[in-house]
Amino acid sequence: MNITAVRLRKVHGTMETDGTFWEERLVQPLDVYAEFRNKKPVAWGNQVDDRHYKHSAVFVEIDTDEGASGRGGPMPDSIAYIVATQLRPLLMGRDAFAHEFLWDIMHRSLVHGRQGEAMMAISAVDCALWDLKGNALNQPVFRLLGGPTRTEIPAYSSMLGYDVLDMGKVRERAKQHQEMGYTAQKWFFRHGPMSGMEGLRKNVELVKTLRETLGEDNDIMLDCWQSMDLNYVVKLAERIEEYELRWLEEPAMPDRIDTHRQIRQSINIPVSGAEHEYTRWGFKRFIDQEALDILQPDIYWAGGLSETLKIAAYATAHDLITIPHGHSTPAGIHFSVTQSPIHTPYQEYLVKWNAIHQHFLESPLMPLNGVIKAPTATGINMGLDKAKIESEEEFMPA
Repeated sequence: MNITAVRLRKVHGTMETDGTFWEERLVQPLDVYAEFRNKKPVAWGNQVDDRHYKHSAVFVEIDTDEGASGRGGPMPDSIAYIVATQLRPLLMGRDAFAHEFLWDIMHRSLVHGRQGEAMMAISAVDCALWDLKGNALNQPVFRLLGGPTRTEIPAYSSMLGYDVLDMGKVRERAKQHQEMGYTAQKWFFRHGPMSGMEGLRKNVELVKTLRETLGEDNDIMLDCWQSMDLNYVVKLAERIEEYELRWLEEPAMPDRIDTHRQIRQSINIPVSGAEHEYTRWGFKRFIDQEALDILQPDIYWAGGLSETLKIAAYATAHDLITIPHGHSTPAGIHFSVTQSPIHTPYQEYLVKWNAIHQHFLESPLMPLNGVIKAPTATGINMGLDKAKIESEEEFMPA
C-alpha cells in the first residue's frame, strides 16, 4: 500500500460562542518584561462579535494506491509549510504501513529540527499515518496499539482561557464543571515572579477559591506555564500546600531541567511538565534526572502517537505517570485507553482548545459526565464536517 498523495487542506469556518471566547491569558515567560506583562490574550482567530469566532486550520491528508487514506491535524500554516516542503517529498511512493521507517527518515532528515515546529510537522504526519492504518484495517487505532485496558477514562477539565482574576467567575465556572461530572480541574496562574507580592497573593487566592468551591474530594492542578523560577515556586508552594494540589505544572522553562529537579526536591506538591519537550531523547533527560513526577508529552508536538508510546514506555520503567497534553482529544484517547490506569489515570481535556481543534470534525469527541469513552469509529475518527467548512483551498507554500 504505497503513498500516492500528501495533500494539505486549509479550511475556514465560524464557531459559535457565548461572549468573548478568550477571556484571559495565563502567565507567560515573557512576563519578566513589563511591556509584555499586561498584554491581552492572543486571539488565535477573529472574534467577530459576542456570538461568533472565525478561525482557520490546515489538515494533512495522505492517500494510497489501494484507496485507504488518513488525516492529521489541525495545524497552523508554519507547520504545514514544513510538511509541504520537507516531509512530502520523503513520503511519496513509500509503503504507508512502514510506519517506523517513515518516522525515522523524517526525523533524520530534519537535522536542525529535533524540537519545535519541525517535530510538530512530523507529529501531524505520524498521526495521519495511524489514521490511515486504522481506516485500512477497519479498526480504531487503539486496537492497533495494544489496547484497550479499559473502555473509558476520567477527563480533567483544563480551564485555559477562562477569567482567573475575578474570583466570582472562577467559583461559577469551577462549580459548573464539577456539576458536569468532572472530578478534577486544572487552572492557570496569571502572575509570575515579576508581579511581586501582590501577584503572589492573587495566585494563592485563586488556589484557595478553587479548593473552597470544589471541596476536598476533587483533584485540583495549577499550571505555571514555564514562567517561574526556583525561589518563586518554593515561596508559592509553601503558601498553597495546605490546599493539597494533585500537581503543580511546568514551573520553569523546559531546558531548565536542573531547576525542575530542585523544585521537585524542595516542595511537597508533585511536579508535572515537559509539555514543551520533544521525542524520547528529550524526555529521557527529565526522567534520568528525576525532575518530574508526571510527564506530559503532547501527541501533536512531541513526535506523534508513535513517539508518545516510546516516551510512556520509558516512563513506566521508572514508575512515572504519563498524561499527554490535551488539546487533541481524538488522538489522545487512543493513547490513554492503551495504558495501565495507574500510569495514565486521567486524560486532559482543554475545554476551549478542543472547541477550536475539533470544530471542523464530523464527530467531535467530548467528555460525558466527566469521562471520555473509547471510540468505535475506524482510524482516529478525523472525518471533516462539510457543513462547518465555509471555504477551503489547497495550502500552497509561499
